[in-house]
Amino acid sequence: MDIRLIDENFAVTGQLAPEDIAGVAAQGFKTLICNRPDHESDGQPLYDAVAQAATAAGLQTYFIPVAGGQITQENLDEMTAAVENAPTPILAYCRSGTRCTNLYGIVQQQKQR
Repeated sequence: MDIRLIDENFAVTGQLAPEDIAGVAAQGFKTLICNRPDHESDGQPLYDAVAQAATAAGLQTYFIPVAGGQITQENLDEMTAAVENAPTPILAYCRSGTRCTNLYGIVQQQKQR
């Protein structure tokens, strides 16, 4: 698990599996956001399995799937609401973490307007 800190309350990582969640919780994360659509690639752990493990570990979860390179305003609105309302720190994941980073960056830019 390669967790990259974006700011004091938000970090990103690549695809997680249910067995990774205990480590996520042990690192102090309170919220998990999945920005990867289910069935994007063969063998990918599905959101529901990861979310069940996260809920059992006491994490709040959000599913905000973003198709690669296709961020919509709805995605941005959902991500904004999650970031503003979720307990921190937040860990977001997708295939590599790039989508999460880009989405979070746009949300932060929109907040400055």
